[in-house]
Amino acid sequence: MESREPTGHHEIRIREGGAGDIPVILGLLDGALAWLVAQGRTRQWGTTPWSANPRAVGLVHRFVGEGTPYIAEIDGVPAGTLTLSAGPGPDVAPVDEPERYVHLFASDHRFRGRGVGSALLAHAAEVTGRLGISLLRLDCYAGDDGRLVAYYEDNGFARAEPFTSGEDEWPGRVMTRRVPR
Repeated sequence: MESREPTGHHEIRIREGGAGDIPVILGLLDGALAWLVAQGRTRQWGTTPWSANPRAVGLVHRFVGEGTPYIAEIDGVPAGTLTLSAGPGPDVAPVDEPERYVHLFASDHRFRGRGVGSALLAHAAEVTGRLGISLLRLDCYAGDDGRLVAYYEDNGFARAEPFTSGEDEWPGRVMTRRVPR
């Protein structure tokens, strides 16, 4: 399954990925983390690259193995990723209905402003609806200035329950989006 979204002079191509894309996914996550660190936003993902963190690498393998990764490309260059699975990770309770859950969402900030993240989220909603499922959820960092929560709201998600994770009580927020089936 592939979709195309126009973005200025360059088209975003979204393709279904697989286990062979794990290095690409880790690279995109590492790049997003480096950008967050450069912005002084270290509480979201810390400072250790995903690829150098055995727990994070394990999560990537788990979510890719259990779900379906999607890679957004511009001119053949990976520009963003997300993985859709049937349910949340360990910090969020499942719901009483079928759902698709977004994991490992990241974009390459070299392509900032081209709509890569929005195209991936729209693709996730389209895939979810095509499967006959009306609920798309994700969880995100809800600390600092709340810009990430607002970004998801701008992309059609609504705030659901807050949660905290880990010993450092990392502040998270579940976001939901109803999609047509």
